Amino acid sequence: MGMLFIHLKDRICKMQKICLSFSISFASVHFAVAQQFALETTQGRVVINLQADTAPLHVERIQILSRDEFYNNMPFHRVVPGFMVQTGDGQYGNGTGVSKYQNLPLELSSIAFKRGVVGMARAQDPNSANSQFFIMLADNFALNGKYTVVGQVVSGMQSIDSVRQGTDKVIRTEIAGPQPRISPGSGGTACQRYPNLC
Repeated sequence: MGMLFIHLKDRICKMQKICLSFSISFASVHFAVAQQFALETTQGRVVINLQADTAPLHVERIQILSRDEFYNNMPFHRVVPGFMVQTGDGQYGNGTGVSKYQNLPLELSSIAFKRGVVGMARAQDPNSANSQFFIMLADNFALNGKYTVVGQVVSGMQSIDSVRQGTDKVIRTEIAGPQPRISPGSGGTACQRYPNLC
């Protein structure tokens, strides 16, 4: 994600000292840059395009946890055929664990929960997502507007279809692409803007 700030002000004086002033300002101009989250699983490689534009806090959390190797050797602790597979509990591996960082506020978008969409798992509190995420095996629009969409699988969906609960796991993860940034006027990353979340 890039931001371009332009401020142009000029004064043009013409005959009889009549002056024309004008000011042109462009607020943040964002360039969509796909950041990818790759999972090496026991069923094969899965690549996810992250939604840094609509879920910057959650994307940065995934980036941080991947860097910390939190997701390494992490089981798929929940598999619901025809619905989704879930992972991301690098603490206990059973769906009850979280990372050392604080929970994140819900970041809603207009992205629908279709097959291959990646959402952030949470408890009943909408603002309780932390580290766990789920990958949709099929469309389920009942989830729209209730969970943060953090990405979309762009390759390796066949690997996700083959995942078995308690048997398969994420071996390791990696992040590719530029570091995510919070949008307009943030002055930095999510951790800089919201230090209490990190």
